[in-house]
Amino acid sequence: MAGNSARPGVSVTSRVLALLGAFDERHRALTLTDLARRADVPVPTAHRLVRELVAGDALARRPSGEYVVGRRLWDVGLLAPVEAGLRRVAEPFLHDIHAATRATVHLAVRDGDEALYLERMSGRSSVPVVSQIGSTLPLHCTGVGKVLLAHAPDEVQVRVLGSLPRVTRYTITQPGLLRQQLTRVRRDGFATTTEEMSLGACSVAVPVWRGDEVVASIGVVVGALKRDRPRLVVALQVAAQGIGRSLR
Repeated sequence: MAGNSARPGVSVTSRVLALLGAFDERHRALTLTDLARRADVPVPTAHRLVRELVAGDALARRPSGEYVVGRRLWDVGLLAPVEAGLRRVAEPFLHDIHAATRATVHLAVRDGDEALYLERMSGRSSVPVVSQIGSTLPLHCTGVGKVLLAHAPDEVQVRVLGSLPRVTRYTITQPGLLRQQLTRVRRDGFATTTEEMSLGACSVAVPVWRGDEVVASIGVVVGALKRDRPRLVVALQVAAQGIGRSLR
């Protein structure tokens, strides 16, 4: 989109696309000035268009004044073949797990250095959780996140291990300890958390493989894991295998 501001007759659509395209994995929150600069759009024009995008929920404005991608873009993004296909394939398997456990069931993918929740199924007997469809949560303190982190590229692991914010008093914030856990995740084929994201909530999760690549993670959140962990792991692994086969 370089040169848009210098060329007459550039369409509004082109400028809107340039503004939306200014966001990427390393630029998730941008000031108006940064948005205008990265999109090569004059600041007054950017201000007018961004205001309309915020009104339409395509962008959201944080209290700090920075702008982030809004919920409407997420909803539209779910229609993309990859995300929509994954959700569609996984849904019956997730329903089976939810029906058998009555626990909150998650489907997540890695979005940069966070876990992006594509699906959440819960019921009246489920443990309260903070996840929402379309939300992102840290990789280091969620079950699905640990699975995704364990199979992430080295550079992602280095970044995440370099900053481990404490969410609860049980959150793992020691890089060495978390690295040991990630090694066990790869060895054992599942990850667990114990009140690391929310007090009173434990989780277990497994990877979804497509060929030799982990494309997602599915997990459940329960009040305690000691008694039911083996049963939950088996149920999740069977579902993950079914999802993986369907994706191939």
